[in-house]
Amino acid sequence: MIKALLTIACCLLAIGVSAQTDSSSAKYRPFVDTLEKKDLIDIANSILHIKPRLVSDKQKKKFYFSVLPISNSGALGGNTFITSTTAGFYLGDPRNTYLSFIDFSPYLNFEGRYGLPIRSNIWLKNNTYNIQGDTRVLVYPQYTWGLGGGQSDDHKFLIDYVYVRFYQSVLKQITPYFFAGIGYNLDYYLGIESDNGTNKTLNQFTDYSFGTKTNQNSFSSGPTINLLYDTRNNSINPLPGWYANVIYRFSAAKLGSIDNWQSLYVDVRKYLSLSTVPSWPKNMLAFWAYYWTTLSPGSPYLNLPSIGNDPYQRSGRGIEQNRYRGESLFYLETEYRCDITDNGLFGFVAFANVNSASQPNSRQFKYLNPAGGAGLRIKFNKKTDTNIGIDYGVSKGYSAIMINLGETF
Repeated sequence: MIKALLTIACCLLAIGVSAQTDSSSAKYRPFVDTLEKKDLIDIANSILHIKPRLVSDKQKKKFYFSVLPISNSGALGGNTFITSTTAGFYLGDPRNTYLSFIDFSPYLNFEGRYGLPIRSNIWLKNNTYNIQGDTRVLVYPQYTWGLGGGQSDDHKFLIDYVYVRFYQSVLKQITPYFFAGIGYNLDYYLGIESDNGTNKTLNQFTDYSFGTKTNQNSFSSGPTINLLYDTRNNSINPLPGWYANVIYRFSAAKLGSIDNWQSLYVDVRKYLSLSTVPSWPKNMLAFWAYYWTTLSPGSPYLNLPSIGNDPYQRSGRGIEQNRYRGESLFYLETEYRCDITDNGLFGFVAFANVNSASQPNSRQFKYLNPAGGAGLRIKFNKKTDTNIGIDYGVSKGYSAIMINLGETF
């Protein structure tokens, strides 16, 4: 395992060195002024005849808020009310410090699901450190279809639980664009119970031994090793560049876990501009691939890799969350992004994705599960390049409308 991690680290470092050789003498890409763009704030100001107050450089705002109360249908199952608030800010000069953000998106599902998730991605001055956080408290009834693929849509099992997550990691800059660090992950699933009108238990339905016993909570706790390569200066709406992330996790019984188990998550993304010069209107392709796998027996069922449960819960547009689960999972997605208006106020996307979960008691990928769709983009805040995304995704037997602040990936 250590050899594998060292190999991945060397590959990421090699990419970083290559990028530095090909780049200009500037440490990071110059900050792109968005003064000529238009957003919903500009539209509101023009309707209400509000004139922006002129400020000096020293008085400029450091925090930019995007707030969106929305009613969503399908993305979380049933009708859902979500209030999404994203705060974007710079802790240093935007020319050499990436955009930080904190996202708070409480939601209420009128069929019994609600949650309080808070996510953060903080870049200190000159990108010396990257601090990542993900804290959630959720009441989370949802269906599971067991392991692997090939099951019919009706072959599902409803489980209910309270979920508490606390993930924190700190990464230090090793070279420009390349970071390494450690973290701590805690998952706590309380009161796992079924409500299916049958006498079956989760253990019987899944034929999986770990984290499926009746009246047993599932607790996992342990350190992570994190490697990151990131040339994007805005993760809310990435510009052309590269992103690669590796997370090795070890959950230890000595730290309270019900079993010792290990997992590996490898995430790679590429953003490719189709324009001859880096200007708007936007015209680009985005590619996303990840491989998520357990490395040892003992992973609780609800911690196994599953579609829609990646770190930011954005994968599998057009596929019901949790629909495919296995001891290993791979995922591919591509998206075309283009502005409709020259000022960037309106845009659209078209996307396609495919995933496969390994079959039970094997690491074989037997079934491919495709989905696709399209969406509208409306610029909410040009200072942080934050879009309102309204997507429609469809797959065999399922479709959904998804509304988000920021791009999916």
